[in-house]
Amino acid sequence: MADLQDELVALRAQMAALSARLYRVEQRLGLNSETPSASPDAERQARLPRVSPFPSPPEARTDEPVPISPPALSFSVVHEEPREELEGQIGKLWLNRIGIIAILTGVSYFIKYAFDNGWIGPAGRIALGLLAGIGLIFWSERFRARGHAPFSYSLKAVGIGTLYLSLWGAFQVYHLVPSAAAFVAMILVTAATMTLALTQDAEVLAAFAMIGGFSTPLLLSTGENHEIVLFSYVCLLDVAMLAVAQAKPWRRLLVGSFTGTAILYLGWFAEYYSKDQRLVTTLFTLVFAAIFAAIPLLTALTGSRWHAGVSITLTLLPLVNAGAVFLCLNAMYDNETLTWFALGLAAAYLVLSSRFKRRVGSQPDVVEIINLLHVAIALAFITIAIPLKLNSHWITLGWLVESAVLLYISVRTKTNFLRYFAAVTLSLGIVRLLVWDNFRVTRLIFNARFATYLVAIAILAGIVAAANRFAREQELPAVRLASILLNLLALIALTLEASGFFQRQIGQLRQAHDQTAATFHQINLARNFSYSLIWLAYGAGLMMFGFQRRSALVRWQALVLIAFTIGKVFLYDVSELQQGYRIVSFIALGAVLMGISYIYHRDWLRLGASASAKSTEAPTA
Repeated sequence: MADLQDELVALRAQMAALSARLYRVEQRLGLNSETPSASPDAERQARLPRVSPFPSPPEARTDEPVPISPPALSFSVVHEEPREELEGQIGKLWLNRIGIIAILTGVSYFIKYAFDNGWIGPAGRIALGLLAGIGLIFWSERFRARGHAPFSYSLKAVGIGTLYLSLWGAFQVYHLVPSAAAFVAMILVTAATMTLALTQDAEVLAAFAMIGGFSTPLLLSTGENHEIVLFSYVCLLDVAMLAVAQAKPWRRLLVGSFTGTAILYLGWFAEYYSKDQRLVTTLFTLVFAAIFAAIPLLTALTGSRWHAGVSITLTLLPLVNAGAVFLCLNAMYDNETLTWFALGLAAAYLVLSSRFKRRVGSQPDVVEIINLLHVAIALAFITIAIPLKLNSHWITLGWLVESAVLLYISVRTKTNFLRYFAAVTLSLGIVRLLVWDNFRVTRLIFNARFATYLVAIAILAGIVAAANRFAREQELPAVRLASILLNLLALIALTLEASGFFQRQIGQLRQAHDQTAATFHQINLARNFSYSLIWLAYGAGLMMFGFQRRSALVRWQALVLIAFTIGKVFLYDVSELQQGYRIVSFIALGAVLMGISYIYHRDWLRLGASASAKSTEAPTA
């Protein structure tokens, strides 16, 4: 007993010496450290008799080296970490998984071999398999109790797989039990496995239960159509997995649940679906969609446990779910009915997005991302619904109006991300207007084509007008692009009106059987002259507007348009137009150019003063 006390005294003395040395090292390195105060242990050590079996009892001296582990040892451990980590992964994980597969494969070969050789009767083989599976599960608990939980779960995987294979053999191979009995037995195995997962807090066991649950319909398939039974079972399984993910932080299991549901649904649909089953199939499709759409409502809106950022289950799965349900409905209904489904889904996702902000205990940044994601899905459905319901230029008008509404909502609610969706729908409308739409125009100006162009021009003009108040710095390039597109669409609209007017005159001449070449030539000359006149007048007006607003961007657009018109007049009009049109073209062009030049010479915008100010500032910069 005295020896133990003496050794304890020596150990305390060594600790005091090490603390003093550490303090001195920190002081030399400039680290802030509190002066080591005498601990109660040190005080007790001072009162105890200094008797020790060691040849050199530690003294209060701290300048003598105390034997400690050499630093080189720690460096060697650091260098060995990657090798040990890789080796541990191979030994603990991959070899384990391969061993599970090998054992299950061997069990299946044994069952087949025993069947081929008649060693054991069918009932005996199945009983042996069931007993072996149950025995493995109970045996695995001994390893878990000793702290070898991963290996215990591996044995459970073998045992659970053996149970499923034995029940499959009892029904499919030996026909010992009816399908209903085998089905109930597999459900019991799945439920027992999930119970083990919850009681032992083992996500891997929950994954085994999920795989077994979705494999049950495949293992017990009879080749007959049992839609209601199959989809009811899958719905219950999905609800169970959702409840587990709500109780435990196991959200990624829902990805497997969605995958299993999709496999069973597509397999049944490809084999058995017919139009007379459409109502029931639609009902189950919407139920599946609702279950997976409820994931953000019922699980924690927190970041991922496995990587930095938002959980893939909360972001990617809602997108895939929305696209999958729409594709399923698209395979069953025509465009007229599909439009209402799209609008209904849009409304549902908007309602979901409004519910997320009421969640308590969630991370604000995750809530914001999930909310915006569901709003984006709703807008996508609205954008899809427009071409499904409308035809020809009404689709273009729908997209243009949708973009204007989104811009208005983004400004009023200060929801900046809506501006990106507005830009997408506006781009769709403009591209369709320029490339796709084919109008039948019978009158000048007052027609559907010009009205559609005016809507697009008005939206672009609104963007440019509101930019000074609401646009952010990074959005200014988009505003400049909107200004250019505005003038480009206006020029295209006016040019198309002129072209259509003269084209209708040519059509009237053909109906009147007036096929004289001179008449057609006169109309073509007038059409070409009208182009020059429109472009020149628009360029002059644009230049005046640029002077009035003191906008260099507008003035540069006017200069480019006027330069293009100059090229047309000198290169085309001089050779193609008649003498009268040629005279008017050149005089009008010269008058406009002289007027613009006069304004620049008068320097009403004080451009010369700005240039001289810059030149005087340059040397001092």
